[in-house]
Amino acid sequence: MRPTPPRRRRSSVRLTRRGRLVVSAACALTLAAVVAVIVNALLPDEHEQPPQMLTIPEGWRARQVYEAVDKALAAPAGTTKKSLATAHLALPQEARGNPEGYLFPATYPITGQTTPGGLLAEMVETANKKFSGGGVAAGAQGNALNVYQAVIIASVVQAEAAAPDDMGKVARIIYNRLSRGMPLQMDSTINYALNRSTVHTTEKDTKLDSPYNSYTRMGLPPTPIGNPGDQAMRAAVAPTPGDWLYFVTVKPGDTRFTSSYEEQMRNVAEFNRNHRAARMAS
Repeated sequence: MRPTPPRRRRSSVRLTRRGRLVVSAACALTLAAVVAVIVNALLPDEHEQPPQMLTIPEGWRARQVYEAVDKALAAPAGTTKKSLATAHLALPQEARGNPEGYLFPATYPITGQTTPGGLLAEMVETANKKFSGGGVAAGAQGNALNVYQAVIIASVVQAEAAAPDDMGKVARIIYNRLSRGMPLQMDSTINYALNRSTVHTTEKDTKLDSPYNSYTRMGLPPTPIGNPGDQAMRAAVAPTPGDWLYFVTVKPGDTRFTSSYEEQMRNVAEFNRNHRAARMAS
């Protein structure tokens, strides 16, 4: 009879029911902690404030933009304008450091890290992207202009047109007057020189000694007179075909374009009558 060899002891450790419960609970706690870390990483910090948004309307002048940035950043008045000296804006050489026309109208986020110079740089960068694409550069060249000149025209169109549908016609009048050697005679350029906004220009105004007086100075004003948007830029490089030389908004919703000086004078007289009647009624 062969002797039975001694039984080997099991090397693994078996957990009791209670031990298994303890381990399962520990694993569950570990998994919950991992999930919590992942969820917390994905969720925004409840103390983190959403970025504030600053909207720059189409046609605003640089001065208005500076004031809006100062207010949005709770900075002392004049801070944003002073930042131009160190902002290193990517402006065209023709601008000579003046960002007028290149502070592109759009909505920009503002966080705790936003600086005046950084915000201006973002506006200029946006303008450069807009003006270098979408046919703007090619359209300017097709009209024997550089992009900066197209921006100047667009800024006048933005200021003068009573409605978006009028922009192409206003741009055409600018081209027609330039090609005929006529002064532009745009009230908006005088308003810019006088830092005002009005639809009335006096005879005294037309004698203003300023490079922005388009009644006495030939050609385009030396710089843009505001910051134009997309529609004005498109109108500036692709004006509506036509022979118009004059226009006037006789009343809201009624802008009349003509190539006849006599007809323009009749339209202006009607505008003056409407204005006097409105003033007396008020």
